[in-house]
Amino acid sequence: MIKGLYSAASAMITGVYRQQAVAHDIANIDTPGFKQILTSLKDFDTTYAYTQTTDNSSSSPFYLGELGLGVEAAPETTDFSQGELKTTDSPLDFAIEGDGFFIIQTANGVRYTRDGRFSRDASGHLVTVDGNLVLNSSNQPITLPEGEVNVSTDGTIYIEGTESGTIGLAYFEDITTMTRDGENTFTSTATPATTGGGLILQNTLEQSNVDSAKLMTQMIEISRSYQAAQQMVQNQDELLGRTISTLGKTS
Repeated sequence: MIKGLYSAASAMITGVYRQQAVAHDIANIDTPGFKQILTSLKDFDTTYAYTQTTDNSSSSPFYLGELGLGVEAAPETTDFSQGELKTTDSPLDFAIEGDGFFIIQTANGVRYTRDGRFSRDASGHLVTVDGNLVLNSSNQPITLPEGEVNVSTDGTIYIEGTESGTIGLAYFEDITTMTRDGENTFTSTATPATTGGGLILQNTLEQSNVDSAKLMTQMIEISRSYQAAQQMVQNQDELLGRTISTLGKTS
């Protein structure tokens, strides 16, 4: 009975975690370059279940199988599929068509992002929407002189027709080495390649790859699962109370 109580309670706790992850995805539906968080469940633990044979022909218990002792959230994963590409009016908006990430310098070190909402700061540096420096393939800041900016698909920057640097693009053959580091940035345990990535498109932003319809379905499913687990906790608690009361009377 206690096992049933623990199993139902673990389902409630896991449901809260899943709801938080879905809510985070929904909050970033309109965030350019955002990659959806995926959640899954796994067994918290299992135990062996045995019973006596019905005819009492053997003193050895009969093995029934394994009994689950609840669930827990498996490590979250990220859906790195490309979002829709949308044309904008800003010459400093960029998107990557294909694989790869923009390289940026944050307070925590070099990070990678698909969010191409860039601008020129007071010092002439190319920076992200959060003020982080955008880096070239040598991990150096990019300085933009005044003038009309044009960027080719390989990332080469031209100011008034004169070449003036290159936007760096990091490519990872094994995308599973990447870990979410912030709201819209990633880090990796692997050394990135500077070739093999996609094309850089100017006046374009990659939209979030969040599927709002699927998320709403997930929210309903999680809510119903939570309610079912909550009811099971109440049932188990009631049965436990009756058992204690009955045993108290018989003693």
